[in-house]
Amino acid sequence: MRGGGFGDRDRDRDRGGFGARGGGGLPPKKFGNPGERLRKKKWDLSELPKFEKNFYVEHPEVARLTPYEVDELRRKKEITVRGGDVCPKPVFAFHHANFPQYVMDVLMDQHFTEPTPIQCQGFPLALSGRDMVGIAQTGSGKTLAYLLPAIVHINHQPYLERGDGPICLVLAPTRELAQQVQQVADDYGKCSRLKSTCIYGGAPKGPQIRDLERGVEICIATPGRLIDFLESGKTNLRRCTYLVLDEADRMLDMGFEPQIRKIVDQIRHWPVCCGHCFLQPNSGDALLSRSS
Repeated sequence: MRGGGFGDRDRDRDRGGFGARGGGGLPPKKFGNPGERLRKKKWDLSELPKFEKNFYVEHPEVARLTPYEVDELRRKKEITVRGGDVCPKPVFAFHHANFPQYVMDVLMDQHFTEPTPIQCQGFPLALSGRDMVGIAQTGSGKTLAYLLPAIVHINHQPYLERGDGPICLVLAPTRELAQQVQQVADDYGKCSRLKSTCIYGGAPKGPQIRDLERGVEICIATPGRLIDFLESGKTNLRRCTYLVLDEADRMLDMGFEPQIRKIVDQIRHWPVCCGHCFLQPNSGDALLSRSS
């Protein structure tokens, strides 16, 4: 019989719940709550590689924008900014973000002409090393809003060494979304020789483990499978300095909050890490209130 195998258990984990088990009584210890064996890391930052997170140089065309022109640009793009700190001016062309030429070449090959609203404001924030919560619809370009700055971030960090985990971690609620993000990461990462992998439940672990052991700069993961690999020592987050929660509201609705907290506890503490959280419209206010 194949029932009750690793694939089934991982699918349960990646639904944020637990599969039914017959026989009554308590389940075996090894099938306890995902992440229960993980303990919050207490990093000695002096022993970790130094890293940079602010690479943004405001383009002269953006610098010349008056406050009125900035307000008009945001109004035209339907961009709303909330927060106490001064927010960088939005860009209105891809070259304003000063991406490397190899990134610009891929953008041209894919016939992108101008950044979307979430990219206009997201690029300068992410490239500045600022934490952000972005609210945008599916198909709004949010994946590039965090992946292109991630490529810049990674290329300014020390090279991975043997045994290092990823530099950029993207958490997604489903394997379908994780695979979509990984495809974009592959399209843009290979031009800069960055390696990425996608790990999720319901698929063989072997190939995913081999990718992690070879070393990847970008890891896109569902929470359940990542927890599994962290618990078993197949990867670590000591080098993770760029964290993205894609469709964070959906992950919370699916019951992933305890797992996300366990994962974040494995990363060097804020504000040393860049964090980006992307939500669906109509869910942002509720989630922000929940986290405040």
